[in-house]
Amino acid sequence: MMKRWYCILPVLLLAGNATLAQRPPSINSPEVKADHSITFRYYARNAQSVIVKGELLTAPVPMTKDTAGIWSVTVPPVKPDIYPYSFVVDNVELADPNNTLIFANERFKRSIVDIPGNEPLVHALQNVPHGKLSYRYYTSTTLGATRTLLVYTPPGFMANGTTKYPVLYLIHGGSDTEETWTKVGRAHFIADNLIAKKLATPMIIVMPYGNVRPRPMPDFTRDMIDDIIPFIQSNYPVLTDSKHRAVAGFSVGGGQTLNIGLTNTDKFGYIAAYAPYTATEEFQKNFSNWSPDAGKINAQVKLFTISVGTEDFLFESVKKNLAMFKEKNIRVKSYIVPGGHTWMNCKQYLATTLQEIFK
Repeated sequence: MMKRWYCILPVLLLAGNATLAQRPPSINSPEVKADHSITFRYYARNAQSVIVKGELLTAPVPMTKDTAGIWSVTVPPVKPDIYPYSFVVDNVELADPNNTLIFANERFKRSIVDIPGNEPLVHALQNVPHGKLSYRYYTSTTLGATRTLLVYTPPGFMANGTTKYPVLYLIHGGSDTEETWTKVGRAHFIADNLIAKKLATPMIIVMPYGNVRPRPMPDFTRDMIDDIIPFIQSNYPVLTDSKHRAVAGFSVGGGQTLNIGLTNTDKFGYIAAYAPYTATEEFQKNFSNWSPDAGKINAQVKLFTISVGTEDFLFESVKKNLAMFKEKNIRVKSYIVPGGHTWMNCKQYLATTLQEIFK
């Protein structure tokens, strides 16, 4: 018996050494330095080319390989914020395998890097009372499916308490998911920080999944009105009148916000569209030959805002929509800021909205 073990042991040791030899080295990526410069690293011994690209860079940057097969590059100091980035390895775009912070998206494979400010930014995790994020499932009779929601409840929330809360329904962008508002937009931290400073009213924030394909996209409007809102009202202590209900969204979600909010002004006292994408059949159907009762809408909606960046690819279409709403005598407030169609801007749009609604 002992002789057999002596025979087997070298084989096991060789197998273990082979496994260790194949294991990639431990890499720190991204490494954010005190001066806000960033070093990116990626292990690919046999790759011919690796570049890093992202919204923190003006152009993709080539990385250099060392003798161990680790590609790296250090980029100059970056303005504090949260940025998406990715690697392109021999023309294949990949998320950073050494970074656990992943951009929640159904199309793009990206990671995110958080560059903290010298003073805490509005989206930063701060030493304040924190609310709670819950993953919930609801039955959509509209779509004939069980679907997901993310629900933020504010600090001090008690499901069986006497306090009833206003609700913001917050919609993500196209190809994003219900998690993008928290994993990239940090909506829960923004709400925590503003509530702690008494700059925002304690509220419930509902983040639904806005992609209903292969069903027609307009079905999301029905899902919101007929299924999501009733589910929240049945399961949370909420105020149910329109002046305590808001809807907001980014990009495709911004267009959905306009479709949902402006066709249901008896249900939403606040409507906030962030760089709304409106080149959709639903928007054209709702607003191409729109003859609204402007007086009634203006009386029902306490605040209607549209936000966009001057470098946003939707800037011109947003300006046209703003002009259209004003021509129809709909009271709308615009926020025109620098920057593009980015979640960096989107976080600021949300921070502004949270300070204005339910006041």
